[in-house]
Parts: sequence; C-alpha cells; structure tokens
Amino acid sequence: MDILDIVMVVAGLLLLIAGGEALVRGASTLAARVGISPLVVGLVVVSAATSAPELAVTVGAVLEGEPDLALGNVVGSNIANVLLILGFSAILSPLVIKRQLVRFDMPIMVGMSVLLLVVSLDGQIGVLDGVLLLLGLVLHTVMSIVVSRRGGADPSSNGTPDEIKPIPLWLAGLLLVVGIGLLVLGAELLVTGAVAIATGLGISSLVIGLTVVAIGTSLPELATSIIALRRGERDIAVGNIVGSNMFNIGMVLGLPAIIFGDGIPVPAAAIALDLPLMLAAAVALLPIAFTGFIIARWEGAMFVALYVAYTMYLILASTEHGAAEGFTSVMLWFVLPLVAVTLIVVTSYEIGIHRGGVASSKKRAP
Repeated sequence: MDILDIVMVVAGLLLLIAGGEALVRGASTLAARVGISPLVVGLVVVSAATSAPELAVTVGAVLEGEPDLALGNVVGSNIANVLLILGFSAILSPLVIKRQLVRFDMPIMVGMSVLLLVVSLDGQIGVLDGVLLLLGLVLHTVMSIVVSRRGGADPSSNGTPDEIKPIPLWLAGLLLVVGIGLLVLGAELLVTGAVAIATGLGISSLVIGLTVVAIGTSLPELATSIIALRRGERDIAVGNIVGSNMFNIGMVLGLPAIIFGDGIPVPAAAIALDLPLMLAAAVALLPIAFTGFIIARWEGAMFVALYVAYTMYLILASTEHGAAEGFTSVMLWFVLPLVAVTLIVVTSYEIGIHRGGVASSKKRAP
C-alpha cells in the first residue's frame, strides 16, 4: 500500500459522485420526454449503466484467472445493494415503494437469486446456466418496457422535477453517456486502489471480491440513489437497486459464462454462505416492502447493521482472527434470530393494520 493507492480511491469517489449526478439528470429527463416511467428508467437504463463496473471487473477477473474475484464481485455487490445501499438510502429518507415494484420486480429479483443459487450448486456456472440467467433478465426488461409503454408515465409518481425538464433531448442523452463513462472510470480507479490495499493486508480473492470490490462497484448505485433522492426521484433510487441486482445476475454473470466456454467456477465457501445470504437479503426485503410499501429509517438502519456484521465476519474469518468463533456464535444464536423475530412481528403488525383499515372502509361504504 502506498500513497498512489489512496489517491486512486479518492479520485474514484469523486468521479462516482459526478457520474451519478450526470446519469440521474440525463435519465430522469429522458423518462419525462419519451413517456417511460422513472421506475422503469431506474430498473432498466440506470441499472444497466451502474452494473457496467461489475461487468468490467468480472470479465477482467475471468481473463486474469481470478474466478473467485469474479463471483465474489457479483454476490457481494448484490448483498451490498440491498443491505448497505438501500439501507443507507432509507436512513437518509424513508423509501416509498411502488406496488409494481413490490408485486412484480422484487419477486423476479428473488426468483433470479434462487436460480443463481441452484445453477451454482454443482460448483460451476456453465454456458447453459449463463443462457438461463441472461434469458431471465431479457424477459424482465422486455416486460417492464412493454407495461410502461402501455400505461404511459405514471402521473402519481414522484415524476421529474420541473427544474430539470427543460434540458434538450440531445443534452440528456449526452449526460447519460458521460455519466456512464465517469461511473465506470471512477469504479475502476477505486477498485484498483482498494484491491491493492486489501492485497497488501493478505486478504483472499473471494473476500476481496465480496467486500472491497463489491462495495467499490456498488458505489455507482449508492451515488445514483443518493442523488436521485436529493432530486426527489425515489422511483429511480429504489428501481436502480432492484434492477441492478437483476442485471448483476443476468448480465454480469450470465454473459461471461456464455462467452467463456469454461464457465465460471463457484467456490464451496460461496455456496455455503454468501449465495444463501444474498438470497436471504433479497427475501428479507419482501415483507418490509409488502406491508407498508415503505422502507422506514429503522429498517434501513437494521439492514446497514447486518451488512457491517457480515463484513466483520468475513474479515475475521479470512484473517483467522481469534475473535471469529465468538463473533460467529453471537451472530448465529442471538443477532440473526432477533432480526427474524423482528421481521415476523413487524410484518404481522402491518398486515393487521392493513386488514383493519380495509375492514373499516367496507363498513363505511354505503
């Protein structure tokens, strides 16, 4: 580790912020001008753009003979997207979620996570597995665009702020392209510097992929979500995360598995812990979103705390620290059961309130 690595990390962060600003401004303007809802722009356009760093890292890792880094990048990024990015965004501002996202897009995200876990059980993501993953993404993308075009832009959505609508269409397209370029370059600089620092500390490729690289390549999503929230574009902020997870599975893992005939090896450690945890994070999002169609600040804080605990476990386990065993016991027998009970209680409470409200409405109806 030297000063150049630190400079690369700082420069990468600055480029990510600038890229996120340009991307959201261009994408939200395009949504208003061509009649596509901000939610679909977040699910498709912005998600594909913010998944570009993951794709670049995964392809490079496969070419350089680092398959553990390739898989860890995607799995770790999906975990970070839900627990860290959505959690942190909810802490800044409670996230109101569209019914379409909850009833259609989130279940598909969970389904693609299940598919990834299933095709990985044999220790290899082969060509056929890649085709299945990519096909799932293509079908979701086509259905999202068709539904949006039939229904038109949702007038009840947060919409595009008036102050950014007058941007000419050509300028919005230019901002979109520039934003993507800055995000990719910023992520590359940040990941390169961060990996050099982590490698100097003796951390394995899988753990580097699950933590340092995953967080680095998820920073475009974080930058985009925060800027979208600041501009009042909550649909883009949430849709970006859900869509990014699907693009990470379908495109970032599916496409390289098809291109490279040998496929992508899946470490046993990832099958035992990280892939199930990725699925669990996606599933945990469903009851929170289904109950009140909102992710509250305390729920966001819980997600962030779980991500910090997961990261601490990976670091302690990879360095064979003496505290790893005790930390694992506390997480397994206290923290995780407490989280599960909390989710069950909150879900039951919210469902009870919802049913009570529906019953009251029926009684008041003539």
